[in-house]
Amino acid sequence: MAERTPVDGGFFMPAEWAPHERCWMAWPCRGSLWEEGLDKARDAYAAVARAIAGFEPVTMLANPSELEDARTRCGAEVDCLALPLDDSWMRDFGPSFLVDGKGCLAGVDWGFNAWGNRFHPYDQDALVAERVLAQLGVARYRAPLVLEGGSIHVDGEGTLLTSEECLLHPNRNPDLDRTAIEDLLRRYLGIEAFVWLGQGLDKDDTDGHVDNIACFVRPGVVMAVTCDDPADPNHAILRDNLARLAKAKDAKGRALEVIELPLPREARYLDGQRLSLSYVNYYIANGGVVMPSFGDPQDPVALEIVAASFPGRKVAQVPAGDILVGGGGIHCITQQQPLV
Repeated sequence: MAERTPVDGGFFMPAEWAPHERCWMAWPCRGSLWEEGLDKARDAYAAVARAIAGFEPVTMLANPSELEDARTRCGAEVDCLALPLDDSWMRDFGPSFLVDGKGCLAGVDWGFNAWGNRFHPYDQDALVAERVLAQLGVARYRAPLVLEGGSIHVDGEGTLLTSEECLLHPNRNPDLDRTAIEDLLRRYLGIEAFVWLGQGLDKDDTDGHVDNIACFVRPGVVMAVTCDDPADPNHAILRDNLARLAKAKDAKGRALEVIELPLPREARYLDGQRLSLSYVNYYIANGGVVMPSFGDPQDPVALEIVAASFPGRKVAQVPAGDILVGGGGIHCITQQQPLV
């Protein structure tokens, strides 16, 4: 008999703008990743946690030995909980939460291999989803698929947005083709329609996570990153993604409205490697949006576009440069738990 999947139990993944019970985060700890930037990263994570706590409860997971440091920096408005960690990217190794529309919560525990075995060790991070779901006492569905939460975005109505570069990369699921991956996403997230973008940002350590290039802002509407500099490798990549979005239909058969969001004007580098700065890597909270700023001329432009796209929500901009040093942004370090 085939293993029961979330869809068999009536579960699906809601949109990020659906009401939240809380936000989950994880405290920076991998010294080899952050090096001398670890202290600044912790302050930056704490600033994001406090900003989100202005809208909804936040739980920060931290290694037992670093729990007091997390509590001190985050302050009384953020709950801190001891849990073994290797790293701090809650979006990617945390559970993808599901609801059934009848008051029940569940979660998908994906396979996690640290972005194609890029970092070691990752055995504790690979257990975070299971441990969080056990802490909450909710059903856990273990998916036979290596996947990070930052590689997908859903509209809550059966449509999933992703990139070929990441989901079809041989370092994740070498034995699964597009059809097999789509089938698993249907069965574990309740997906009916797929919008496949091509590549993610140039030189992105995540192999092209979609949360750096596009997201749904409401059903039928996608915000997509653009680049107006033809000399930038991202120009052709993002133009191709816009062309794909122009042809796409969602699960309801709608053509997608696209809101364009420019990349930061100034490229940033660390040890000669370009950092994947993107304004679309934001967190949609209860009544708000917490988005990055980079000390870039485009910061106020991006703020205005995001604010206009989320009427009725307060938009808070938090400096994210010290988070980007580790390879991700605000969306990458957060994971929403829906309210049931």
